[in-house]
Amino acid sequence: MNIAILTFEGFNELDSFIALGILNRMKGAGWNVQITCPAEQVTSMNGVTIQAQQPLEYANTADVVLFGSGIYTRDIAKDPQILDRLELDPNRQVIGAQCSGTLLMAQLGLLGDLPACTDLTTKPWVIEAGVDVLDQPFVARGNLATSGGCMSSQYLAAWTIAKKAGIEPVKEALWYVAPVGEKDEFTAHSLSIVEPFLISDNG
Repeated sequence: MNIAILTFEGFNELDSFIALGILNRMKGAGWNVQITCPAEQVTSMNGVTIQAQQPLEYANTADVVLFGSGIYTRDIAKDPQILDRLELDPNRQVIGAQCSGTLLMAQLGLLGDLPACTDLTTKPWVIEAGVDVLDQPFVARGNLATSGGCMSSQYLAAWTIAKKAGIEPVKEALWYVAPVGEKDEFTAHSLSIVEPFLISDNG
């Protein structure tokens, strides 16, 4: 299972790294989670420079593609030199976005007429792109999902695991990362956000 976490210049560390940490709980099941970037190095919104594990084109053949967010997403959404490198297909890939990453999904035509979630700063830009924005942390339909707010990263990661491996591995991954003394509550709450969309997929 190859997973690309799309991470651009000015990225939000919480979006890329929370997903990376939770999804790597599946490493023992053969999951290969890669920070995927348009350049060899990118620097976060808070000045943390990281080395790309894979180039952007890795996303085109990945089983799962997750768009992170960042402070330059609006510029990236207008940059064909970056977006033209992506050839994604929700018929064969699970695709999700965090916060302003939703704008990139919209720009690539992946959302169609689906409503989406995003952060409050990005909301007017996503609406401008023709997408209805929901006042909730997470939404999914079929192979597409979007989430809004930095700490909703856990929902996007949980949904990804559930889509590809089922509920029990999600419970184990969430329980591991949850705060001590709050593990049952944290896991149950996260599942309560994600599970309705899994049920609707199967219904």
